[in-house]
Amino acid sequence: MRRTTMCLLAGSLLTAAGACAQAQGPGPSVSAGKRLASITVTSKSFTSNGQIPVDLSCDGKDLSPQLTWSSPPDGTKALVIIVDDPDASLGAFTHWLVIDLPPTEVMLAAGVDPATLGAKVGQNDSHNVHYNGPCPPRGEMHRHQFTIYAADYVLPLSEGATRADVDEALSGHVLGVGTLVGLFGH
Repeated sequence: MRRTTMCLLAGSLLTAAGACAQAQGPGPSVSAGKRLASITVTSKSFTSNGQIPVDLSCDGKDLSPQLTWSSPPDGTKALVIIVDDPDASLGAFTHWLVIDLPPTEVMLAAGVDPATLGAKVGQNDSHNVHYNGPCPPRGEMHRHQFTIYAADYVLPLSEGATRADVDEALSGHVLGVGTLVGLFGH
């Protein structure tokens, strides 16, 4: 189910006021009647709706940004981080999939390998298993969404799982969500 449809169906259930307005593209569906907790996502690397630094892009060192989030809701068994570009010409482009990050984690350092924290990394739309920073076509400014999902179980996925696999595994298992948006253009 496309996230825009999910948001229309579950918009009144979300306590994260801006999550649906900012989130466009594929994503897990939410069970009807399920109330989602709000997760606040921030970064020391860039401000909300601010410019993503060049070092975090394909024009720089292609490092993942520092991310911090509020404690996930009770019952969270795993966290998932999905970074995508909803402004890509062929639909949302996935830059990073971090799967099954332990729920005790509330931040990632810039450039960290999530495996060092016990997480797995899925296959992004560049067909590799690591962070690929923003890289829109020259002359275009794109939004990049850094979304944290709190799941009620450890996802039954392996390293290299696809975005479709992650969305399917999360569907009906999301307890909370939060999104930080950054802008990048070159």
